[in-house]
Amino acid sequence: MDDIARFEMFCKLRSQIRGSENQLIVGIDIAKDKHHAFFGTARGKSLWRRLIFTNDLIGFERLMEQVETLMSQHNMENVVFGLEPTSNYHKPLTHWLTGKGHLVVLVAGKAVKDNRELLDGRWDKNDTKDSANVADLVSQGKCLFYENPEADMLALRSLLAVRRQLKKEVHRLRMRIRNGLLAKYFFDFEDL
Repeated sequence: MDDIARFEMFCKLRSQIRGSENQLIVGIDIAKDKHHAFFGTARGKSLWRRLIFTNDLIGFERLMEQVETLMSQHNMENVVFGLEPTSNYHKPLTHWLTGKGHLVVLVAGKAVKDNRELLDGRWDKNDTKDSANVADLVSQGKCLFYENPEADMLALRSLLAVRRQLKKEVHRLRMRIRNGLLAKYFFDFEDL
């Protein structure tokens, strides 16, 4: 599925998610080694409170088995995976899910923090509660499109990042020369 089709699905999701009865929402709390998932509906019904799965192919397949089971048990047609990205730990899962044609959305960390107390009136934090919090935000339509750029675009972005770093280094060295050497020994030169 290309990015345009995924974006159209995302726009449709945001406009129709509230009160939807045929949409399975999977909220995932991302971690380095093990992720926590919560399964619910857009109406706030909890279908499965806690699934812990590893950040590898075996864990991803375990997640999909649970998704397929719940979708068949509750006659759901669609699934959306919402997650709060943590460092780069979400990338293997999101790459795998988008490769399988599933819709993946992101939830901002600030939104998760602000919504935490609204769920049960307490500020405490744990992985199960965070995954339910992510699912709740997705059910409200408070989510962001997950951009999954192609390999060429990723390579271009990394080259641009290297270019920015090199430009900063050149500027830093020029300032050291101008302010250190020229100001001290060659004060006649003003332009460099």
